[in-house]
Amino acid sequence: MPETVLLGLEPLTAAQVVDVVRGHAPVGLGDAAEKNLAATRQHIENLAHAVTPTYGVSTGFGALATRHIPVESRTALQRSLIRSHAAGAGPAVEPEVVRALMLLRLRTLASGYTGVRPGTAQTLAALLNADITPVVHEYGSLGCSGDLAPLAAVALALMGEGQVTYRGEIVEAGEALKHAGIEPVVLAEKEGLALTNGTDGMLGMLLLAAADLHKLFDIADLTAAMSVEALLGTDRAFAADLQALRPHPGQATSAARMWQALQGSKIVESHRGPDCNRVQDAYSLRCAPQVHGAARDSLAHAELVGERELMSAVDNPVVLADGRVESNGNFHGAPVAYVLDFLAIPIADVASIAERRTDRMLDKARSHGLPPFLAHDPGVDSGHMIAQYTQAAVVSELKRLAVPASVDSIPSSAMQEDHVSMGWSAARKLRKAVDGLTTVLAIELLTAARALDFRAPLEPSPVTGRVRDLLRTKVNGPGPDRHLAPEIAAAEELVRSGAVLDAARLEV
Repeated sequence: MPETVLLGLEPLTAAQVVDVVRGHAPVGLGDAAEKNLAATRQHIENLAHAVTPTYGVSTGFGALATRHIPVESRTALQRSLIRSHAAGAGPAVEPEVVRALMLLRLRTLASGYTGVRPGTAQTLAALLNADITPVVHEYGSLGCSGDLAPLAAVALALMGEGQVTYRGEIVEAGEALKHAGIEPVVLAEKEGLALTNGTDGMLGMLLLAAADLHKLFDIADLTAAMSVEALLGTDRAFAADLQALRPHPGQATSAARMWQALQGSKIVESHRGPDCNRVQDAYSLRCAPQVHGAARDSLAHAELVGERELMSAVDNPVVLADGRVESNGNFHGAPVAYVLDFLAIPIADVASIAERRTDRMLDKARSHGLPPFLAHDPGVDSGHMIAQYTQAAVVSELKRLAVPASVDSIPSSAMQEDHVSMGWSAARKLRKAVDGLTTVLAIELLTAARALDFRAPLEPSPVTGRVRDLLRTKVNGPGPDRHLAPEIAAAEELVRSGAVLDAARLEV
């Protein structure tokens, strides 16, 4: 069993989030967290019985905050808040997104700034550990006042209402909780707000995308190196002394990886001599480290924002150590929304330059001796002609996904919430962009490996040779045309699983 991740005073790390969300590591509340939860809850209990109303404790919400709610109606108030806010629509989002949403809301609850009872936080942890995943719909968050509808769907499941995924099936939440031995929560004062006011959905998707992009940018360096090799390009442009003239850290990393991947290549060595009439390689080959490196640096900035958000306690109002309950705007998703949008730009560009390399390998006029479209019998066979069409279609879609969502805002709640971040929308399109880049790199991998086979008897480098040989365990080498879609899918799985990186064994 993976090690239990204890929530408390220390912030979660991105790696811990991935461990819980994808690795199903169990979660628990540390002693300090339980102590803080109990202390903060006492402040809420005191305010709940005070004559003076307190927002979120004894009032309505949003534009209805001016109404003082009597004690006997407050359980109904919390229940109504969750039921009305669980107003999502559209298809269900991926279970891993919901698990991230749950974990990150639990992280804020455990901070002791929200005023929930310890038992409510413990029940949310129990749902995660039992792998009970509420059904959360695509639409319903504007990225401000929290990811409201998605988080309300989670809170609804805590109450034993709504639908959840449990043991591979969609069932009623009450049924799943009963089977798992979990008692539904009857929400008390402040708890409805505490469960719904957070940037948890958009932050969770940012952290998961970042984990995926680390692998994909590493794989982009490998597929680029394979394309350089297959197109009889040079490795000299990737030398460390040239890269040091422009000291961007991401660029240095990508160049070093491509340089290492090409060492020992008999194909590269075959055209090093004075007889080579090539002066410069095309930009899609020579400038790959600059593009991939800029993408890496963009990812580093996005991860910095994610780390800061992981250290944040996002709720409104918050309960401070001295008992004050203060309204604030920390639920606004702008910081996260911007970097979610930002990452879609380098994804589109890394995919775009990969597609240009693929196209070059298929063009007889630019491929330096490779057969047209890498076809076995050009004219009878079409080779990878239409695989490049698929790449081009995906790249075109990625360009559309790079248009920012966070520049939009639609006022809501009778103009009380008159500026919103649209961060959830930015996160949803980023997930599509990550999938698109996976497809584009898989097609470059397929094409470059086939092109390397056509360079026989010259052998590729040990690194690129291992990657090609891995692919050959799933996809045959050159020959008459075959059904190509399953081969693209097989290459996608090798990219997605990280097997390509394992085969390469690069040290950078």
